[in-house]
Amino acid sequence: MLAALAEGTSQIRNFSPAEDCRRTLACLQRLGVRIVQQDATVNIVGAGPAGLRPSWRRLDAGNSGTTARLLAGVLAAHSFVSVVDGDRSLRRRPMRRVIEPLERMGARITAREGDFLPMEIAGAPLRGIDYELPVPSAQVKSAVLLAGLLADGITTVTETVRTRDHTELALAEFGAELERGERTIRLLGRQRLQARQLSVPGDLSSAVFLLAAALVLPGSSLTLHGVGLNPTRTAVLDVLAGMGAPMRISGLTVQHGELAGDISIESAGLSGGKIAGPHVAQMIDELPVLAALGPYTEQGIEIRDARELRVKESDRIAVLAENLRRMGARVEEFPDGLRVDGRTRLHGAELDPAGDHRMAMACAVAALGAEGESRLRDPGCVAVSFPNFFELLDQLTTR
Repeated sequence: MLAALAEGTSQIRNFSPAEDCRRTLACLQRLGVRIVQQDATVNIVGAGPAGLRPSWRRLDAGNSGTTARLLAGVLAAHSFVSVVDGDRSLRRRPMRRVIEPLERMGARITAREGDFLPMEIAGAPLRGIDYELPVPSAQVKSAVLLAGLLADGITTVTETVRTRDHTELALAEFGAELERGERTIRLLGRQRLQARQLSVPGDLSSAVFLLAAALVLPGSSLTLHGVGLNPTRTAVLDVLAGMGAPMRISGLTVQHGELAGDISIESAGLSGGKIAGPHVAQMIDELPVLAALGPYTEQGIEIRDARELRVKESDRIAVLAENLRRMGARVEEFPDGLRVDGRTRLHGAELDPAGDHRMAMACAVAALGAEGESRLRDPGCVAVSFPNFFELLDQLTTR
């Protein structure tokens, strides 16, 4: 999105084949952005800060909440009407959290029942605001910053809990000047971005499923190269290490503002424990696979303060609890999390991820250590974030 708003042609290497990323490119193309993709390299001809063009078709974000919410921030400043929509799952996810600050900045937005897609955005000249996030959300923060980039004056975003800072790093990489405090970001509007040549590090949220698989299967040893190790994303590695996972980080480099490196891990017994508190927001996408490891730990795993899992692509707390129970796990469900007992022998079962990519991968990890065969419905849903997950897992797994 920043490349689309920049001046000049940007090249992005190691671009993910995930469906969410493909949806983002398709939406930008419908807005008149010229994009040429060859394998994992994408060239984007920037349209400039006001160069997007109206689309007579709806902008379909598919399953991607990131696409829908961040694109809303961009479109809020363009003087035409756009309609952002998504699939059945995304239509159930709340959008009011991004609509409210964008309306305060001057946009006019209507949504189904005031909170859900489809969302009609009537762009307008925006003004910067001071905004404190009521719910920790890197997506909402990013939407406000993208709108602030195109607005008059200064936009300030304050977080009560620090969330992922990829947008702030990318803004700086494209040439924007912004001030960052411990919990506050200040961005002057009307700055012009310059095209860049970038390489994207491997996605830690996807890598964690492979790390967990190595922990579950006895005798495993795995090294993943060039994984993004942004400090706002690595809380999950701290949790795994604290449970006894034998990990080693090496080859650290900084690529275009992002820290990356190699992660090595071996199978081992885990102690388990409780995951709660402010840092839960920093690993909201990794919590499902941590829960899936619960039966293979000594103490079990309890997750609290994670009510946000209820409004992801599925109700991840309920879906996790149901599928783990099908395999014989002992699970207690809470409004804001769940507890999975440890030292439990799982058995094969029919598993239903409810069309949720992370649920499918979490179920697969749990099933790896179960006795007997498990059957997973709709395995193709992993294409949202990790299209070749099962192919890669099959290549890595030996019995």
